[in-house]
Amino acid sequence: MKTVNGNKNKLSPAQREELLGALKARFEKNMKRHKGLEWAKVQARLEANPGKLWSLHEMERTGGEPDVVGYDKKTGECIFYDCSEESPKGRRSVCYDRESLDSRKEHKPENNAMNMAAAMGIELLTEEQYRELQQLGEFDTKTSSWVQTPPEIRKLGGALFCDRRYDTVFVYHNGAPSYYAARGFRGSLKI
Repeated sequence: MKTVNGNKNKLSPAQREELLGALKARFEKNMKRHKGLEWAKVQARLEANPGKLWSLHEMERTGGEPDVVGYDKKTGECIFYDCSEESPKGRRSVCYDRESLDSRKEHKPENNAMNMAAAMGIELLTEEQYRELQQLGEFDTKTSSWVQTPPEIRKLGGALFCDRRYDTVFVYHNGAPSYYAARGFRGSLKI
């Protein structure tokens, strides 16, 4: 993990302000994603959770364009998803998890989706979350994204990914060790 001023997972004041500015601009540009929610409430949550702000920075840095897609009234948490048009560029060409990476004998990718997400402090979208995201726009029309895979499928060597083609969301399977230049992963974060 990167360090700033010797502190793990902490943004400098300039990074913090730049990120908050980008998040606010995206929030205001895409109000249909979070109807009825005010930026002031979101910003208060962000400022109260600097560690989570670092995770959002990592989502932004890797091309995810995180935005608020929901609000949990019980906990007061804001729910962020990667809302980039295509699978985040800084998270492509990765296999599914560490086990799949270790199983490759040659032509190993540099990383895997599950470890990258954990290092960023986020979770891969589930299939259900991916479908929710697709209700807010058209995503992954040229790329695809790994999604959380049920243990019974993963145990058999497979992993799931999704995309949008022909105005339809598709869920597919592949061997977990596979990786492609057009496949990455999208994450979620509750703050």
